[in-house]
Amino acid sequence: MFKGHRFDRSVILLCPCWYLAYGLSLRDLKEMMIERGIDVDHTTIHRWVVHFSPIPLKRFNRRKRAVSSRWHIDETCIKVRGQWMYPYCAVDSIGGAAEFRFSEHRDLPAAKRFLRRALARHGRPDRIVIDGSQTNRGAIVSCDAESRLRHRSRQAQKAISIRNGKYLNNRIEQDHRRFKRRVRPMMGFKSFSSITATPAGIEMVHMMRKQQGSFAFNPASSLKEQFEAIAA
Repeated sequence: MFKGHRFDRSVILLCPCWYLAYGLSLRDLKEMMIERGIDVDHTTIHRWVVHFSPIPLKRFNRRKRAVSSRWHIDETCIKVRGQWMYPYCAVDSIGGAAEFRFSEHRDLPAAKRFLRRALARHGRPDRIVIDGSQTNRGAIVSCDAESRLRHRSRQAQKAISIRNGKYLNNRIEQDHRRFKRRVRPMMGFKSFSSITATPAGIEMVHMMRKQQGSFAFNPASSLKEQFEAIAA
């Protein structure tokens, strides 16, 4: 994972961890490293973030605890290279992240793609809460019907219950605020690789903070300990 890199493994792990977790810019991290006697350019740190964020995420997902059977689903919008893009997100009833996906569009096909992946990873929930979006409702009804048709059990499966209301989705709105608050110091995303890697890394850090990973050595391990464990 770290073969061929000039800097020590601990530095390469620490910079992306701090960048994804805290309200720091790349140049802030560069200054902090220089104060510690490590001369690393901000573009190098950016390459580490883009390159190393997807790898720990895949390993973390193998340790991720199961989510509950009640989900909250919503999408928000941020600007990427002057264009609006839409992060879709699902959390369970206790605030644990279930699924996250970036989309260039905010329509029925995008909502279906997001929901199909969530159902494939976590199974069918009993209930999904939305904010009144007819697009999300249509995606849930369609994907639920597909899921029940594929199910080979002799017993008919109960349809997913859909609840909607402006204030019922406050739990997921808090997740949106945390995501946007972290993105703001980054001054936006300038490349496709950044769009795909960095937001996924931010979501991984949120899951680590919520203790959604299963670590036998310490059930309540810190961010640094979790990063080191999945990068080992």
